[in-house]
Parts: sequence; C-alpha cells; structure tokens
Amino acid sequence: MLDLFSTIRYRHSVRSYRTDLPVEPEKLHAVLEAACAAPSAGDLQSYRIVVVQSQAVRDALRRAANDQAFLSESPVCLAFCADPARSATRFGARGAGLYALQDATIAAAYAQLAIVAAGLGSTWVGYFDEAEVLKVLELADGYVPVALLSIGYPAELPEPTARRPLSEVVLYHNH
Repeated sequence: MLDLFSTIRYRHSVRSYRTDLPVEPEKLHAVLEAACAAPSAGDLQSYRIVVVQSQAVRDALRRAANDQAFLSESPVCLAFCADPARSATRFGARGAGLYALQDATIAAAYAQLAIVAAGLGSTWVGYFDEAEVLKVLELADGYVPVALLSIGYPAELPEPTARRPLSEVVLYHNH
C-alpha cells in the first residue's frame, strides 16, 4: 500500500492494459468506496457513477470518445456524471451549474488515486461526445458526463511527464 504522496507521484495515464488480468471485484469496490468518500457540496453526492464492464458498451464509449482505443482495451470503465438537479434542490442555479460538476470531478479524482493505490492503472478521458455517452449509458438527459476512467492492470509503465514549476503555478497572496 502506497502512502498518499507516493500514490500521487506514481499516477500516470495508462493507455495499454493487460488483457489477461481482470479487475478483482474487491478492488473495484474499494475504488468505488473511495470515490463516494470524496467531499461534496452539502454532502449531496450530486453525481452518478456508471461501472461499465461489457465489451460492447466499452467499444461504444470508445467511439463516443474519438476512438481512444484504451477504453475498449481496459476491462473496466467508470463514467462519472454530474447530477445538476440533485444539487439544485439545495443550492439553486449555482449548485446545478457548478457544484454538481465539482462533486463528480472530485469523486473521479479520488477514484483515480484509489486505482493507483490498488496497484491498477487508469486514464482520465474528458474528450467525448456528451450526448453519445448519455445514449450509450442509457442515462436520462439531466445527467452531465464529466469523465471516463479506464481501469485495468497496466501493460506499460509510462514515463513521468514534465510538470510546470511551482513558481509558474502558485501565487502567494500575502496582503
């Protein structure tokens, strides 16, 4: 088990998965529990997580996501969708337009870190046709797809990517 800082450092986008190793149900369950432990506005958890294991549905998600092949190759795909109506019940327009999106994003980020901690790999996909993803997942129009996460055992060890130095990203406001 990795500590949090190691987990963050070892997280890389994995675009090639082992086809001989399925994701164990207990690891998938742990990832989903981590996602649902994420903070959310008003503790409403204004999102839906769709677990996709069917090859046909993963293939359809691949097509909806500009033919990103690893979505078909990974044994599991998690689709994180914001639920604006749920957030709007307490927070109105700001909840619908922002908080639900934040809730789904934070849940997906927690899931991605849990995936690494479980010894698996993933890639975050945000480039897809929203309407097509809703259709493929058979979800009502009120949901907003935010992220697809491919999950599986890596068949590659990606090289770390360069990051901007803190001095370019962080601004200290000391007034």
